[in-house]
Amino acid sequence: MKKVSDYFGCKVFDDRVMKAVLSEKVYNSLKRTIDEGAKLDQGVANAVANAMKDWALENGATHYTHWFQPLTGITAEKHDSFITPSPDGGVIMEFSGKELIKGEPDASSFPSGGLRATFEARGYTAWDPTSYAFIKGKTLCIPTAFCSYGGEALDKKTPLLRSMQALNKQALRIVKLFGNNNVKCVRSSVGPEQEYFLITKEMYDQRKDLIYTGRTLFGAKPPKGQEMDDHYFGVIKPRVAAYMEELNDELWKLGILAKTEHNEVAPAQHELAPIYATTNIATDHNQLTMEIMQKVAQKHGLVCLLHEKPFEGVNGSGKHNNWSISTDTGINLLSPGETPYENAQFLLVLCAVIKAVDDYQDLLRIAVATAGNDHRLGANEAPPAIVSIFLGDELTAILEAIENDTPYDAVEKTQMKLGVNVLPRFTKDTTDRNRTSPFAFTGNKFEFRSLGSSNSIACTNIMLNAAVAESLKIYADRLEGAEDFETALHEMIKKTIKDHKHIIFNGNGYDDAWVKEATEVRGLLNYKTTADCMPHLLDQKNVDMLLAHKIFTEAELRSRYEIMLENYCKSIHIEANTMVTMAREQIVPAIESYIGELAQIAVAKKELSQCISTKYEVTHVEKLADLVDQIVEGALALETAVAQAERITDVGEEAMAMKDDVLVKMTALRTPCDEAEVITAKKYWPFPTYGDLLFSVK
Repeated sequence: MKKVSDYFGCKVFDDRVMKAVLSEKVYNSLKRTIDEGAKLDQGVANAVANAMKDWALENGATHYTHWFQPLTGITAEKHDSFITPSPDGGVIMEFSGKELIKGEPDASSFPSGGLRATFEARGYTAWDPTSYAFIKGKTLCIPTAFCSYGGEALDKKTPLLRSMQALNKQALRIVKLFGNNNVKCVRSSVGPEQEYFLITKEMYDQRKDLIYTGRTLFGAKPPKGQEMDDHYFGVIKPRVAAYMEELNDELWKLGILAKTEHNEVAPAQHELAPIYATTNIATDHNQLTMEIMQKVAQKHGLVCLLHEKPFEGVNGSGKHNNWSISTDTGINLLSPGETPYENAQFLLVLCAVIKAVDDYQDLLRIAVATAGNDHRLGANEAPPAIVSIFLGDELTAILEAIENDTPYDAVEKTQMKLGVNVLPRFTKDTTDRNRTSPFAFTGNKFEFRSLGSSNSIACTNIMLNAAVAESLKIYADRLEGAEDFETALHEMIKKTIKDHKHIIFNGNGYDDAWVKEATEVRGLLNYKTTADCMPHLLDQKNVDMLLAHKIFTEAELRSRYEIMLENYCKSIHIEANTMVTMAREQIVPAIESYIGELAQIAVAKKELSQCISTKYEVTHVEKLADLVDQIVEGALALETAVAQAERITDVGEEAMAMKDDVLVKMTALRTPCDEAEVITAKKYWPFPTYGDLLFSVK
């Protein structure tokens, strides 16, 4: 049996491979491009392409593809073989630097949000050399950005790379103010925890709602759910363990640092967590992880559900985005240091994050907004839609001492004059984690818990990187021109704490009292749905900031507004139509069949003896008949509401109609259907119940 270390990354054209197959000159030039953003020389690209092709062929590849992430939320690829015809009638295997650097897939059917006309088919992919190429099946996959013929970003990678560049630019200004002149690059890093459900494929195939929408639209609460907390961290079932074992093997071959796996709270729910990676690589890896999770599940007769709320009444699935920033010299800027300047730098970066989250609460909420995640947020297993920061008691007390110029009462009282006195020793994990907080400091990173399980992590990290870059820019502008650096630093941190402390909340985010305090006392935003928050993407302050850091153009921003709301409307539209179809074609016929059986039993009883009671059958038939009427009326009302919403031409108004009318009527239709499930004989019910789905995997 091979050791993991023997095959880890065997399908990746990583640094180990490049060192072995590239000349020293080519390797060093490519490393400068990767590490410092230096321009890529065409000769270097040709040498890399040739070596990459040879390596891929040796590992069984026959094709290559520019692997990209369009605004569909999943990945895309167009495969080309390496073959080129030779004069003798055979073929030779070729791959040039030009083909490596640039591709031209048809872009006509990808969402563009009005950036281009549908007849404008041309789009371009551009190699991202900072993310390693890899082999999937028999195809060499080259991570790329994707843009239109006019140069507009049509993907998630391009603005993510721009946001990393903006953060790097402003963070370098800050670290150099503290004397770190040897730092060449500052990067954000992410470790996204991935939650998911596993159910049997046999049962999945019997549920139209799961097939079409990824979640159950009907389902009564089973006798047992997650009340006993016995699934959480429990013994992993053999079938699931076999799945996890193969999943790990496949991920490790691709150099994905899958680290932790366990059962989650809900029955049939699990989690996979990787080790941190640079943000764009972590984003690529997470997209691959979701794809491979679903492929491996099929091999085990299972289906991996990545929807944020596949089952009503039990925990949904999130993707906790653990975010930090570090220098190329190995300094985590969210870790306290040993010297006064290191601690002052830590506090300044910490304050930059606090300011960023407060100033751009709306952008962070928008970054996790989907129709699926709306069902999860605030549902007692996920943070509320209100964005707040958890720092813990000790760090909060330190900030209060700085704000008030009072001693911090630690082991020894220390006056918090930044840059002169040493911050009291502050170690990781000095306070308990707060799972109800959307944005929690957890030692040397922030954990943003609001992200949904099916989402790309790109959107969240674009907004987070950009917002923090803006805070750091404001700080650098002030400090670079200050006559007295230490005094200016101290006063600026004090002001940040005073102006933004209302975003800090260490209590229970699930408490109803917090919602009232957050909105009425602290003035925090509470956008409960995608329809509520998405229009604020185009608020002037957001547009100004994102344009100033060159994360988006105004046209790209507007396109994303259009696309995200269109996706929201389409998702609800599909769900509503699926509900109508299931209600009419499956649920009503099933109930009426059972009514027929009950009626026959009642007749048979009367034929046997007039003394035999038929009260149960008659009462049951009356109840079921009434529910059938409610279901038929509900299906018609829902169908009408969808048709009315679709006639609205403005996408923002259509989204509000979907939220305020269609979703309400979906709930109204579901209620009698779920009630009927409980009192209909199981043999008649047309598809697996929650009890079947959640407890079927052994």
